[in-house]
Amino acid sequence: MSVTPLEALPLETLRRRSSTKWRTHPHDVLPMFVAETDFPLAEPIREALAEAVAIGDTGYTPPDPGLRDVFAAFAARRYGWEVDPARVDWTGDVMMAVVEVLRGVIAPGDEVVVTPPVYPPFFFCVEEAGGVPRSVPLAATGAGWSLDLAGIEAALAAGARAVLLCNPHNPTGTVHSRETLARLAAIARRYGAVVVSDEIHAPLAQPGTGFTPFLAAGEDAAEVGYAITSSSKAFNLAGLKCALIVTAAAHTTRVVRGLPREVEWRTGLLGAIATRAAFAPASDAWLDALLARLDENRHLLAALLTEHLPEARFVVPDAGFLGWIDLSAYGWGDDPAEAVLHGARVALQRGPDFGAGGLGHARINFGCGPDVLREAVARIGALARA
Repeated sequence: MSVTPLEALPLETLRRRSSTKWRTHPHDVLPMFVAETDFPLAEPIREALAEAVAIGDTGYTPPDPGLRDVFAAFAARRYGWEVDPARVDWTGDVMMAVVEVLRGVIAPGDEVVVTPPVYPPFFFCVEEAGGVPRSVPLAATGAGWSLDLAGIEAALAAGARAVLLCNPHNPTGTVHSRETLARLAAIARRYGAVVVSDEIHAPLAQPGTGFTPFLAAGEDAAEVGYAITSSSKAFNLAGLKCALIVTAAAHTTRVVRGLPREVEWRTGLLGAIATRAAFAPASDAWLDALLARLDENRHLLAALLTEHLPEARFVVPDAGFLGWIDLSAYGWGDDPAEAVLHGARVALQRGPDFGAGGLGHARINFGCGPDVLREAVARIGALARA
């Protein structure tokens, strides 16, 4: 059965928002950088938040905010992943959880493998946790990217103690295969290392891509892994502060339960309320409509680049609403986003911030209406022809 794609809010409404996307640049700039989307809230979330505000339910998050069972049910419905609700914990956001879990599993000065080009906070969150980032860049396959498992094994053999995985990967939108994840888990277990898997983009994996949660990739993954996720990217709830930490073995659960109590207290009550509503079955239809819109937009982006920027290189992502574009052919230097901002009045995310492989690249957010996407790429194309 076909799904009607979700419609974005009009620009005049979006410009009333006070979030980073809409308050960083002047109104003549199309903001396509930070990972916020332009759609209305799912109605179950809006209703839950409106009810909370109406009764003044804005206090401290309770000891059990009702997240365990609702997430376990969501994981079973959407991924076929059987999660033990007793092994689900919570905190304020995904990168906060990454820092605290890493603090629980590495010693100061230990190396942590990151796989650039990758979400820029990975680098400084490893440092915040006391670790040292060890870059093992993704391997280009010609049709996309994959983890360099041989490189990761060499890093672990040389003493790295953890791998910070992005699954699905940001900025490339790569969905790592079950086989790849299982091999990564076996390597980590062989060297006594752990894998911390950021799965914030998991609800945005397109149907048919075969997304596998890391902890579902086999016995080794369950033994070495920590999965961290949130409703915030898919449902645009970043400002409400709620993320989940999921484990699948007694010893990894003990690590999470041994973290400072304040880690749990950082969860926002409105974030927990919104997350319950997001992961409930009533929001599935909205998520399906969002995925339908993003499916259309990812292919529209490819067509627009062919039309307006034929020398750009782009691989249609498997997941998410972020496109990773190689613009090096246009002579805009290591950071083409700077030239595009000033010359085309379109704000892209700076490629060099993503580490190795980011020079000459930029990330574009296509979680918007198709007309906005058309206008943005047309502006950049005009700059290229100027």
